[in-house]
Amino acid sequence: MTQRTLKVPPTKNTLLALRKQARFLEDGHDLLERKRELLTRLVYERIGEYRRLRDAAEAALTAAYASLGITHLRMGSRGLHQAALAAEPALRVEILPRRALGVEYPAVTSERLPLAPVGLLGIDASLDMTRDRLATAAVLLARLGEVEIALHRLLEEQRKAQKRVNALKYNIIPLYQRSIRFIQSALEEEERNTLFQVKILREQTARQEARQALRRPPTGTTRTTSH
Repeated sequence: MTQRTLKVPPTKNTLLALRKQARFLEDGHDLLERKRELLTRLVYERIGEYRRLRDAAEAALTAAYASLGITHLRMGSRGLHQAALAAEPALRVEILPRRALGVEYPAVTSERLPLAPVGLLGIDASLDMTRDRLATAAVLLARLGEVEIALHRLLEEQRKAQKRVNALKYNIIPLYQRSIRFIQSALEEEERNTLFQVKILREQTARQEARQALRRPPTGTTRTTSH
């Protein structure tokens, strides 16, 4: 099976240009390879952090919903709804853009606020515990959301970098290398043909000069004529 090469004229200028482009592609491959390695390292770090936060968030949500179930039994749906309407925010969240290795993702900062009282009439003591546990779970969920989005985008960028590295390594760079070898071979063949033709011309010239030398009379001889 014939391997594909670039459709370019086999000239010295083309050879020099392809060599320059091949070096540029090899440098780009090295940079992409380093970026892929860094992205892979970040992904593994984020995976560990994501698992820890997920376990902590699940535990916090389990405790919060257990407390919420008790509060719901004691206060009822109506009382719980009225208390929620009167409650002040228990969390301050700030979202800012963040970038790492060209990957942008939101940086979430969450802060607990002091729990303000919601009243005395019809309020069960378990409500404060429920609010505290829900706020704790919300802080963990905000952090988990940041890590999950960052992990997803880092994985996506790592896959793109891997595809580009493979394309350069197995397709584009070998294509340029084959084209360079083909042009080198064509130029060498052309040079051999030129040298062969020059050799033939020299031999033909030497033979012609030898024949002409044989036809010329020797130097110093005289011709005699009869009267």
